[in-house]
Parts: sequence; C-alpha cells; structure tokens
Amino acid sequence: MIQLTAEPFDPGALLSNFCQGRAEVGAVATFTGLARAEAGATTVLELEAYPGFTEAAIGKIADQARARFGLADLLILHRVGQIAPGEPIVFVATAASHRREAFEACDFLMDYLKSRAPFWKKEHGPDGVRWIEPRAQDHADVARWE
Repeated sequence: MIQLTAEPFDPGALLSNFCQGRAEVGAVATFTGLARAEAGATTVLELEAYPGFTEAAIGKIADQARARFGLADLLILHRVGQIAPGEPIVFVATAASHRREAFEACDFLMDYLKSRAPFWKKEHGPDGVRWIEPRAQDHADVARWE
C-alpha cells in the first residue's frame, strides 16, 4: 500500500498493524524518517506532491522492489504539507521470507524516496524559506541499485 497523508501518524501503530497475520513471513524491516530542526534553522518542513501522480510514481518503484527482493508485502506512508521538527515524515515497511531481502528492499525504497520520488521540499525558518534538493550522497545512494 502506498499512501500520502497530511495528518501525523504513529509509526508503532503502523508496524503493529503491518505485522498482524503474517504467519508465513520471516522478516519485517522498517524505516521511519523524522523532520529535523537543523540546529534551529528549520521551524517547519513543507512537502508538496501531485495527488495521483506521486503515488503512481512511487507505485512503480514499489513494484520493482516486490519483484527484485521477492517481497510478500510493503507499506509506504509519506507525509505532505507542513511538518514540525521531530514529527515522522515517512514510514516504510517491507515483509519478506528472510531478513536480508526485507532490509535491502527497505533501503532500496528509501533511497528512491529520498532522491527521485516526485516531492518538492522546502524548509521554513528564521532566515526565510529555502527549497531542498537531494544531496550528492542521496544520488550516490540510489545509483548503487542500478
């Protein structure tokens, strides 16, 4: 499942729900990303997305992850709108027969979400607003999967 939401979410509750009824799954790996305050430079992180388009683009990479890592299931929940420092931005869960596949799929999905998913990010802070672009390391991280 892929979902964008403007509402805060509880990663623990998402994990509990995702794990229910998985008698044939040997591993679940998760990642939760949090908004950073950047030493006081960011008071609000704002993410924009095009409804429908963004989910479809993420869906394509999710399909690749399912096939590449033999996933039984996955969940991607990503915030949009205004997010305060310390609040969760993204939750990714992957379910597979074995831990390596679950870990690698989670890492693969996060590398894509961080550098190539169609989100537009800006930070609001005491010095104004600035757009955020993926860092060189983000591009290097995603390139290793190619």
